[in-house]
Amino acid sequence: MSRFETTRWSTVLMAGGDSADARNALESLCRRYRAPVLSYLQRHGRSDNDAQDLTQAFFERLIRLRLHDRADPARGRFRSFLLTALDNFVRDEHAHASRLKRGGIDGVRSLDAEEAPTDAADSTTPDAEFDRHWALSVLDGALARLADQCESNGKGDIFRTLKSYVIEPADHDSYQQLAVQLNSRPNTIAAAVQRLRHSLRHHIREELADTVQAPEDIDAELVALREALACAAASRA
Repeated sequence: MSRFETTRWSTVLMAGGDSADARNALESLCRRYRAPVLSYLQRHGRSDNDAQDLTQAFFERLIRLRLHDRADPARGRFRSFLLTALDNFVRDEHAHASRLKRGGIDGVRSLDAEEAPTDAADSTTPDAEFDRHWALSVLDGALARLADQCESNGKGDIFRTLKSYVIEPADHDSYQQLAVQLNSRPNTIAAAVQRLRHSLRHHIREELADTVQAPEDIDAELVALREALACAAASRA
């Protein structure tokens, strides 16, 4: 087994035990993927309240049945595994709701994809929406890692000032204004932003490495991440 395989998928593998570390790892996974799961369910036509309840139910099922123990690094990315588990959950909930309807219970709504979407939904597919929020959660995690790194290096104030420029490209005029604000030179500001972006890319790879098996899987996930973030940017435009 390679060094990468023994040190990566670390969060997923750690979550498979009963120790305090395992519980913390499982909580980390649930926190990371909560927004993608919630958005996926909303794209299936659920109201915000229903989607919140079903998200909670999904993770309770994940924990109760220990589904995360079945995640096999040899079969690829944890994101794909979780999306399959979520698809199964949706089908099971739909079947359960259909049985209740046939039994004459009023007021039960299904997870039928043909149901009218909420106001927040658009034509984006549930799978694409899952990926979009997964990408945003990865970016948030990487930014948190970068913030911690800068704080430990005594550069927390610089990071907080330049954070928005690290995420979104800035033009020359923006650097000119920021240079005046910081009593510095535009080229110095631009160089600092580039260093932060380089560090952010490293931390993004670290975030992705926790839930893939091999180095080449990170590159594939990076492609998926860029595509999902492009969709997120387009939806805000």
